[in-house]
Amino acid sequence: MPTREALTLARSLDLDLVEIAPTATPPVCRIMDYGKFKFDEAQKAKESRRKSQNVGVKEMKYRPKIGPGDFETKTRLVEKFLLEGHKVKITIMFRGRESAHPELGKKILDRIVEKLGDAARVESAAKLDGRNMIMVLGPERKAKAKVAEAKTEERSEVAPAGSAAPLLEEG
Repeated sequence: MPTREALTLARSLDLDLVEIAPTATPPVCRIMDYGKFKFDEAQKAKESRRKSQNVGVKEMKYRPKIGPGDFETKTRLVEKFLLEGHKVKITIMFRGRESAHPELGKKILDRIVEKLGDAARVESAAKLDGRNMIMVLGPERKAKAKVAEAKTEERSEVAPAGSAAPLLEEG
């Protein structure tokens, strides 16, 4: 269709003539509401940004002489962060003469990895950095899938609010 005819048709319909493929011969155009098209594209871009995950790096600090209760609490928090999809940087802080015994820090890091099991994978192995020993753990995809599956099962078991359970009739 000639350009002039397409323009008059678009104006008579109160729409716009938009060039879709300028490199094609002849160029491909479409009659549409360009404002609505731009709005829809912006909505799609906004939706895709919302669905993308921001993977943050959380940090948990331990000491070589940490007590069993503190160790359990901090390790539970590390597991929670991993299941939320975050990476976790674990730092063992040495003070004074503790830095002469890096094997104590390595032992704690090994206990953490053992306790977390299949919820975490080691992204960077333990390394000594001055007075600190650092290791980075990442979330294991399989573990996240299991947690999501458990949540959906939990929701399906709970009856929705406002619904009465059926009463058994005696016959």
